[in-house]
Amino acid sequence: MSWLSRIFGKDEEKKAQEFPPMPIKEAVEKAGGKVAAAASGATSPEAASKGEPIPPERVGLDGKYDQSGLAKRVVRAFDDNPDTDDIETIWVAQLGTQVVLKGKVPSQKDLDRLVTIAKGVEGASDVDTREVDVES
Repeated sequence: MSWLSRIFGKDEEKKAQEFPPMPIKEAVEKAGGKVAAAASGATSPEAASKGEPIPPERVGLDGKYDQSGLAKRVVRAFDDNPDTDDIETIWVAQLGTQVVLKGKVPSQKDLDRLVTIAKGVEGASDVDTREVDVES
């Protein structure tokens, strides 16, 4: 099972297949919106639909406003990486621009890889791993 299906459901996995990864600005413009310069802007889907800019951490897989947009884009990045696509004991959330990982990983090397990938996702400012247990 993919990360997206496991954490956010099959609808998000389908959305990820329909909308390939691209820079946030390009995705939002393609969806008919605009991106906020920083973590300010639209605070709801309704505000975004009225033309308010979407904060980078709220841009979903389809370029539209999504409360969990950053977390979903991180999860897609984990799915796309052959070294992390089979880890099924980690959950991903977000607090603003911070990615939060929770659960267990087989090794410190796996955790380091997840952190590197998450930090590389546009809109992520930090990764919190305090709730991750390393098994070995």
